[in-house]
Amino acid sequence: MLRPESTVMIARLTGTVLLAATLVFPTASASADDRPVVAGSVVPDADPFYAPPADLASYGDGELVAAREVTARLGTPLRAWQLSYRTNDSHDAPELAVTTVLVPTAPWTGFGPRPVVSAQLPEDATGTRCAPSYGIVTGTVQSAEPVAHMLARGWVVAVPDFEGPKSAFFTGPQSAHAVLDGIRAVGQFAPAGVGPNAIWGLDGYSGGAAATAWAAQLQPSYAPELTFAGAAIGGLPADLNAITAYFDGGIFSGYNFGILVAFQREFPEAGIDSLLDVRGRAALVEAGDACVNDLQYRFAFRRLADYSHVADPLRDPRLANVLRDNSLGATAPTMPIYNYHVLTDEIIPVGQADSLIARWRDAGTTIVTVRDLIDEHGFYSLRRLPDAQNFLQDRIAAVAIENDGPGR
Repeated sequence: MLRPESTVMIARLTGTVLLAATLVFPTASASADDRPVVAGSVVPDADPFYAPPADLASYGDGELVAAREVTARLGTPLRAWQLSYRTNDSHDAPELAVTTVLVPTAPWTGFGPRPVVSAQLPEDATGTRCAPSYGIVTGTVQSAEPVAHMLARGWVVAVPDFEGPKSAFFTGPQSAHAVLDGIRAVGQFAPAGVGPNAIWGLDGYSGGAAATAWAAQLQPSYAPELTFAGAAIGGLPADLNAITAYFDGGIFSGYNFGILVAFQREFPEAGIDSLLDVRGRAALVEAGDACVNDLQYRFAFRRLADYSHVADPLRDPRLANVLRDNSLGATAPTMPIYNYHVLTDEIIPVGQADSLIARWRDAGTTIVTVRDLIDEHGFYSLRRLPDAQNFLQDRIAAVAIENDGPGR
């Protein structure tokens, strides 16, 4: 439920275009500046919907701040809303996050309750123009095939901007907070029809898998009141020290420059920028507002040592320690996990994911592990997409039956 002052904020933000599907076309004499702005079509850095209220710290974790209806360009008849809510960064300081909730208009005719899933897309970026909420409205969102398939199945899907307002790429606890608080926010938003007691699934691949795994790992301590049936996690970057060493100097070295930008923003106390020479600081500026393809194009085959005062910046404690702290494995999820990874993954080496899965399993997590011999990182996500979604659907139905049993 929104606070009274939030309803005023909604009216001011959306004006006459609360329903983004209602487009008003100007007359021939109207200038471009007179045309109404479609909700969600402005880059987040310039859109007041993404601006935190002055009293954000007074909001509870996951409490709704504002909401607006938007048009989602995903091919399925649906209603879509952007929800802003309070969450917490890596230092537990309050920050505003946004999730997009997508509700198919067709009635649910499947077995059991309509599945509700938080889908973490691999944003892998350093600029808010790459955020899923903006891309869903403008048609520029990348790697959204899992969401399209979930919607075609009739599921409700929430897509959080889990990198947050600082575009904090690969920052583990912060992304978990944004995912879990986004689920809390959806539960408060009556038009979505989900409610606070829904049985949720989590889904993510590659960069989205990292956020999904962190949410699964922190859920018992951060959001114990939420009910989860399971998580589907594929192509998982679990050990940041290992994968950054793998990226360095190779075709995917752009990821390292994105990580440097994000970690300098999220952990300024680490002094990561003090590792860099003049070229390195200039590279951080260049990488500071880039989507994933921009990073890969601009920074392929570059070694961090060529931009640093030290011989091996990845081993320097100023960077190595925060990479370690944002790697998975300190605790284990209590929800079941479907984990899939191709052995020939050219972007995310499978060995570091195997090590995490072994630790989680030893700690008691129920895990279905799938390893295929040959494929490519991107194509593999599509190859195993039906199996991952079948796992979530079956688990949601099973938990619903369990919760409706004796003693419920």
